Order: sequence, then C-alpha cells, then structure tokens
Amino acid sequence: MTLLTPVSHEDPMTLFRLIAALLALTLPAHAELTIRFTDGEIEPMPFAAPNFIDEGGAGSFATDIARVVASDLQGTGLFREVGAEAYISQVTSFDAPIAYADWQAINTQALITGAVQASGDQISVKFRVFDVFTGEQLGDGLQFAGTQATWRRMAHKVADAVYSRITGEGAYFDSRVVFVAESGPKNQRQKRLGVMDYDGANVQYLTDSSSIVLAPRFSPNGDRILFTSYASGFPQIYLMDVGTLAVRALGEQPGTMTFSPRFSPDGNRVAFALERDGNSDLYLLDLASMQLTQLTNSPSIETAPSFSPDGSQIVFESDRSGEQQIYIMSAAGGEATRVSNGKGRYGTPVWSPRGDMIAFTKQNEGRFHIGVMMTDGGEERLLTSSFLDEGPTWAPNGRVIMFTRESAGAEGQAQLFSVDVTGRTDRKNRATFGTGASRPVGPSAWPPTRPEAEPRRGA
Repeated sequence: MTLLTPVSHEDPMTLFRLIAALLALTLPAHAELTIRFTDGEIEPMPFAAPNFIDEGGAGSFATDIARVVASDLQGTGLFREVGAEAYISQVTSFDAPIAYADWQAINTQALITGAVQASGDQISVKFRVFDVFTGEQLGDGLQFAGTQATWRRMAHKVADAVYSRITGEGAYFDSRVVFVAESGPKNQRQKRLGVMDYDGANVQYLTDSSSIVLAPRFSPNGDRILFTSYASGFPQIYLMDVGTLAVRALGEQPGTMTFSPRFSPDGNRVAFALERDGNSDLYLLDLASMQLTQLTNSPSIETAPSFSPDGSQIVFESDRSGEQQIYIMSAAGGEATRVSNGKGRYGTPVWSPRGDMIAFTKQNEGRFHIGVMMTDGGEERLLTSSFLDEGPTWAPNGRVIMFTRESAGAEGQAQLFSVDVTGRTDRKNRATFGTGASRPVGPSAWPPTRPEAEPRRGA
C-alpha cells in the first residue's frame, strides 16, 4: 500500500492520509463504456449509484458518500442518474455478483457499487465501476481511507476516478477554489476572501470584511494566495501564506495602484498591472530578488495578465485599439498580437492549463458572455449569456470553467456557476457560503492541492 502521513484537519494543504489499493480486475481491452466529447449534443450517460454498503460502523456515511458521488457526476451534464425507484435488483453485498440483466432492463449503462467501514475516527471507502452492457468491470476497484471529517473528499475521489475512466479526461472534483465571499446590500457590499471545495462545501474564510478584497489567485501548488486589497486606501497587491494566513504587501511599487496579479506557472514570478500617472501597464516581479521588470509601455490600459502553461507567453487585455481586446506577448515583454476579433469588448483572459484555449469575458449588445477561443483567436465559442457573467477560471482538467454570474436589480447577487467547454452545461455551483460569491480563481486552474497516491498492484 501507499501511505501518506496524516495531518491535522485544519491544514488546508493535506486534509487526510490516503491509502489506495487495487481490489479487483484490470480493465478489459474490449470494454467500451466511454463518453466522447464533440461540439454537438451529447446524450447524458445513464448511471446508477446505489447507496454504498455499510460494512461496519459507517452509519449515514454509506448513503452520504454515494449521494455526493452521484451529484458530482450528474452536475457535469454528461451523466444522468437512474433513480432508486427504478431498480429491479438491490446491491446487498460489495462482493455479490452483478445481476447485469436487471440493470440493462432499466437502461443503466454504468453501475457504481461501494462499501464503507468506520472505526473510531477512521473511515475507509472502496468502490467498483461496471459496464452494464458488456458485463465487465471498468478499471480497478480502489480504496481510500482517512478521518471521518474527510468523507466528502473521499467521495470526490471516487467520482473523479469514475469520471476519468469513462471520459478519458482528467479529474477535478477533489479540488479547491479561492473566491470573494460577498454579503450586504448591492451598493454597500462587504467582501472577504474564502476558500471552498469545488462544490461549495467546507468553506473557510481567510480575511474579515474590514477592507474590500478583489481577484484572489492561488499559487501553482496552493500554498500562497495573491489578492488585491483596499486596506491602504488604494488597490494594492498582497501575498498570503495559506498555512499561517500571514499577509504582507507585495513590495512598495512606484505606482499609486497595483492590481490583477497572477503567478507564473513555476510560482516564482508575479505578473500584474501597475497604475502610474493615470496610465496602467503590465509588470513582472521576481519574488526572490524583488526585481521589477516593465513588460508594456503604452498610453492605453493594460491589465489582467495570465501566463501560458509553459510560462513563455502572457495573454492580457488592453484598450490600445480603442476598446477592450485580448492580446498575447512574450513573457519577457515586447510586441503584442491581438487575438480577439469578434464584435464587442473582451476581457479577463485566462490561459487553459492544457495550453490550447483561452477563456474570456465578452460584452456585446447588452449581454455578458463567458467564451473560449484558440490561442490564435480562432474558433471562438460563447458558452454562456446573461445579465452579467464574468471572471472565468479553469478546472485542472481544462474542460470545465467556473465563473461569476450576477443577477439584475437592486437585490441582485453574485453566485458561482460552472460550464463545460462545449457549453452544454451551465449550472449554479452548489454554494453554501451565505448571500453571494464572486471571482473564483486559481492560477490557470483550480489548484492541485490535494494529496495523491498511486495504487500498488496486488494489494
């Protein structure tokens, strides 16, 4: 078995020790239970996730874990759960043979079975996935173990494994998001930094609401957060240590305002916008030497930089053409190339962790949209449309985008939504953090801060 050292529940970096072990057969070469992504409509795959078996002391965990797994999968828009009322067979034992004909009869294509065992503060979860129509197990069974406080994380890991096996895409359910928690009237909104699981659970607040905070950014390994605060009376960038919550200003920069910071992929540099004498340009700060390099020198407004995954280029927004558009330049500065070419204004560009696309906010004809384009500006697609959609950020797998949606009117609130890059799903994130939330952000993705362990064959 592979063992990770347990840490305290309060540690946001590693919340539980994880044991992963193979429990069953390897994936048959002819198994065909897959979802292929296309730009057209995809019929959600019917799946069943009966309540997991209580193998001792599990109590409500057996049901709760199965429900989180089902919610994760169904929320993608790629899966449709077959309700328990349709079941012909019941799963009464983790090792019992699967009555494939009964599941075929109710048009279930994927069957997820699991079992939970608890003792003291410890809990273990094991699961298997079956292709109902081929009568084969899909991949290996896995087991996760940790403290009872981390049961949701184990459920997310089960869902991640199922999602990856069927779609061939990377996992993202077991990830965290830093965001701006909002409360109070729309014209006197209180804002503070918060961090949560991808589905809105396990919210922790990192700052109070004494100062307005904006644009939080996780470092690549999730140990630090950049954000903009008005604590000094003007927008200024601050750096927070996630473990200690210690905060410091990011240098005394020779400008009246600094904002829109973002880490480089290696976490050693920060690109940001600095306003000086009424003009905003992009700068690069080396965190070790605190050496500052000016990247742009234009009478226009340049802001919202985002690095390519290899750190060689930066995408940003500028009004140098007369209105907000998206440009790409070398991370060392120099000439920039405009890549947005449609009607309307473009802003808040963010490079995909895969390196193939750029997500952005677009305003056109009184509507706001979240869209994606190739890095040369081609194949632009608008994924959403509403009164106010803005601030996209990528999931680690480069397939899902989280963003802020604010409703109209004096009582309008900002909430977090997510959408697949095909635009098929557009759903409210299951938020549990009060009246509102905005600006969900990681570096170029939700940060990979969860511990991982490779399963060992023959365990």
